[in-house]
Amino acid sequence: MSEQDRKPPKAVALKWDGKAAPTVTAKGQGDLAEQILAIARAHDIPIQEDNEVLVTALAQIELGDEIPESLYVAVAQVIAFAYHLSGRHSVTEDAQA
Repeated sequence: MSEQDRKPPKAVALKWDGKAAPTVTAKGQGDLAEQILAIARAHDIPIQEDNEVLVTALAQIELGDEIPESLYVAVAQVIAFAYHLSGRHSVTEDAQA
């Protein structure tokens, strides 16, 4: 795939307190997506890549809004992935840290 054929990167950041539904805290594409990803990497926040369908759906949500119920299962899988990568198993471990 040539440089011209490549789509600009997209990124969506979520925040989840373990109580309410996750909220969209940042989103963007191109340079803004690269900045979001760089900040996440700098803070050792797990990143799940190659999920364009989910990122596209999440990008439709307004900043600060909770994700809709229709995305709960997909986002739960991403959260489980993030916990697995970080070696945590529950939200209560975050509260104790």
